[in-house]
Order: sequence, then C-alpha cells, then structure tokens
Amino acid sequence: MLKHFSKISWLGVFLSLVFFSFFGWLYFTVVFPDQYATSLDKLGKMAAKPDPIYFYGPPLTILPTLIVTALLMVALNTSTLKAALELGLIVGLGYLVANTFDIAINPNIPHPGPYGVLVGGFQMIGILVSCSIMWKFRKK
Repeated sequence: MLKHFSKISWLGVFLSLVFFSFFGWLYFTVVFPDQYATSLDKLGKMAAKPDPIYFYGPPLTILPTLIVTALLMVALNTSTLKAALELGLIVGLGYLVANTFDIAINPNIPHPGPYGVLVGGFQMIGILVSCSIMWKFRKK
C-alpha cells in the first residue's frame, strides 16, 4: 500500500484540506451555530473568542484522513468521479460518521442524536466534496 504514497496528488490533498477547513468554519459558525451549541447544551454560552486550537485543530485532525483517502484512491485506481464518490461514501459512512456517533455516545455530549446527525452530516459532505477535489486533481 505504501508504494502508492508517491502517486498521491498533494495539490488535491491541500485543496481538500482548505475546502474542509473553510466548510467547517462556515457550517458551524455561520449556517448551524445554534444547532451545534444546542446539541452541546451550550446555546448562548459559546465563547465569543474561541481558543486558537479551534482554528488549527480541525485541519490537523482531518489531514490524516485526507491523506489516507488519497492513498486509497491511488491504490484502488479510482479513475472516475463516480468511483471517487463511492469511496467518499464508504469512508464517510464507515469511518467519519460512525466515529462521530461513537464520540457522541459520551456523557459529555448531552444530545448524542442531534450532535451525531449535525456533525456526521458535516463529515459526510466534507469527505464527498474532498474526494471530488482529490479526484479532479489526481495524478494521471
């Protein structure tokens, strides 16, 4: 598997990371801030000026997922957009959404269902678009 590492399109990974990061900011701070805060029982209690980790943490944690997904795309010879989206669906549901619900089933998450749907939805959209970007910028 690692022999395919040199065939990864790092431009595709980078652009996917930029997209995923911007999309996360948009999704959680502009489109669904109240729903996110409510799922955590923090409506009206979210910090006005969040700690810096909330800005650099998500890109650092999604980067390995994007690299591994790019590696899978190369190893599986994902040559069509349909195949890239199928891989995104598998990675999204099998890892990202499943893991999100696993995290949500935690005493610190007061509303695991809404949290799982909201954050899992973000993860699913993010990986599908990222797979599309990485497919578009793949090495041929």
